[in-house]
Amino acid sequence: MDTVIDILESLKPGIDYAHTTDLVTSRVLDSLTIIALVGELEDEYDISIPAVEIVVSNFNSAAAIYALVERLASEETL
Repeated sequence: MDTVIDILESLKPGIDYAHTTDLVTSRVLDSLTIIALVGELEDEYDISIPAVEIVVSNFNSAAAIYALVERLASEETL
């Protein structure tokens, strides 16, 4: 999860990503930041994040983002 937090910090520094659970609902992450984040995650983890996965529940916290990455990575290795 540290890598996810590092990516988030590079896109939008100064947020306590380890403890914030409303990144989207509180507008810490806007649509443009999420698009950039998706690109960074896809490059870093060698995964593809389909548009149907880009929902608030998958991006509202670093833990949710990491869970999404882990799930997609495991699905791609099947």
